[in-house]
Parts: sequence; C-alpha cells; structure tokens
Amino acid sequence: MALPLLVTMGDPAGIGPEIVVKSLLSRPDWRSDTVVVGDAVVLQRAMALVRPDRGSALDAMPLVELSSLAALPAAPPGALVFVQGCVAGALPAWGRVDGVAGRMAADCIEWAARQVLHGHARAMVTAPVHKEALAAAGVEHPGHTEMLQALAAEQAGVPVSAMPVRMMLSAPGLATVLVSIHVALRTAIEAVSIESVFETIRITHEHFRRAGVDRPRIAVAGLNPHAGEGGLFGREEVDHIAPAIERALALGLDVSGPHPPDTVFMRARQGHFDVVVAMYHDQGLIPVKLLGVEHGVNTTLGLPMVRTSPDHGTAFDIAGTGRAGADSLMAAIEAARTASRHQAGH
Repeated sequence: MALPLLVTMGDPAGIGPEIVVKSLLSRPDWRSDTVVVGDAVVLQRAMALVRPDRGSALDAMPLVELSSLAALPAAPPGALVFVQGCVAGALPAWGRVDGVAGRMAADCIEWAARQVLHGHARAMVTAPVHKEALAAAGVEHPGHTEMLQALAAEQAGVPVSAMPVRMMLSAPGLATVLVSIHVALRTAIEAVSIESVFETIRITHEHFRRAGVDRPRIAVAGLNPHAGEGGLFGREEVDHIAPAIERALALGLDVSGPHPPDTVFMRARQGHFDVVVAMYHDQGLIPVKLLGVEHGVNTTLGLPMVRTSPDHGTAFDIAGTGRAGADSLMAAIEAARTASRHQAGH
C-alpha cells in the first residue's frame, strides 16, 4: 500500500475541520490513503455541521481513530480516518481568536510534518490556520511556511538559512512564486536583492522540473511601476533584479524580465510564461486570488517534502454556519497527490 497523504484540520475555530470533512465526503476514493491529523471532538462537531444536507452520505463515512499510520490498511472501507496528532483542549468557540485553538493547530502541523519528513507519509495538506491564534499560543513562527521551514531544517541538521523556501500560489491559468512572504511591505522592498531574486528563480525552476516541465518559462516581475523605466522610477530593477536574471540566464534557465508588474500576470495567463516570480506577497497574490480563490492552491517550494494548502484563510465570519466551500482544499489535495506521484517517480 502507498504511503498515506496527511491532511491537518487547521484552526478548530475556523472552517478548516468543516472543509476537511466535506472534501473527503465528496471524494470517497481518497479515503483509503488519506489520514486527517486532528482532534476527535473537533471533527465530530464539523460532521454535525455537514449532517443537515448530507446525512445519509455521512452515515457511510464513520469517523475512525488510528493508533498509528501503520494501522491505516485495517481501517474500515470508506471511513474518515484520523490520528490524534494535536493536544486536545477545551473545544474553542467558532470564529474567535483562541490560543488553545492555535496550539491545537500548531501541534497537528508539527506532528504531520515530522511524519512526512521521516518517510512515514508521502505528502501533507494543511487546512487554514489563524496567525493571531498561533501567536496567542506562543508559536514563534507566523504561519505554516515558516513553521515547516524550521522543522525541515531541524530534520536536516542545518540552520534555517540553509533551507530557503518560497510560496507558490496557483489558480487555473496562473502560478506565481514570491520573493518574500509574511513581512511588512517596507521590509519586503528591502528584501529585494540579487541573491533573494536569484534564489527564488532557482527554487522555482527546480520545482517545475520535478513536476515534469523540462524547461519552465519563468517571468520575473519588476518592483516599481513600469519595471522602473530604466531607473527613472526606482533602481531595484537595475541594481538587483536584472543582475539576478542575468545570473540565472548564465546557468541556462529560461527566464526573462524584469517585466512591468501591471501586465506580466496577464501575459502569463495568455500562455507566454509558466510562472511569474513576484517581488512581494500582495503583488503576486492579488492576481491569483482575483482569478478565483475557490480554486487556488498554495504550494511550499524548497522543502524536502510536498506540502500544499487552500488559497484562503480561516473565514471566521462563516465558521460554524456550514456554508464553507471545500473547492480550494480539494484542489490542494489533488495537487499534493499529483506532486507526490511526480516526486516518487523522480
């Protein structure tokens, strides 16, 4: 039997547990090799949300706890199986920032990541967490990406700086990789350097090669309006971005730019490029989310494992209502399944 795919439940006060249940309810074929990392009471509450309109289907998907991942083959066919990968606590209220919820979510992430890093699972998909809840729980990392980077570096026995990672957001027709992630805009501008841009291009190239694209076409966005107009509107393109592109070209990579940021995403969607390297978080994420957050996927590049997540947050405003859509999480699960197959065959 193939190694299992792990799905963490996310922040229990948000929509994560609900969309996990809905995803696996919609895809019975996934259940035989998918394990949810979460708390029994949280998952039962999520199943109760779904029951009013999918009661009979839920009856055919019993909730079964595994003592370990090795016990998956003995699970009843069609069950939603889970492991208690997080510290149980008082059941958090819907839609509120709660340190208990943050701790439960973080413990699930850490448990799942260690299983994948140790070769006991083939990939992990993470339901949304709330950054304020993580901070309230005393978690030192602001989000999934930074947590996983630290865990992977620890596993490899190297400093975090030696485990560079990047966030790729994709929706049908567009993929973008970010030079910087969760930092203030002023800090993001300061983070644009020859090394950071080149490293992003390199990591992006390697990811697409592993995914089966022999020569990925990488477009690099500028930072300033019209990509700086030769230095008239800022020197970042001249001093940092263009030299990084030249360095990548010298290695034979198919990379171009810096392109004006107001048109490069449109050109990528028209098929001119496979992926756009964006200089900061919102520059890259706004066009992807505009195309359809309900189908967006977040993939962490540079890790020695496959990790994806939906392209949205905890949606506290609708948590507990039963209205959350699972399309983005389902797209993330499908992406993780595909990526782990490519990685296994590499």
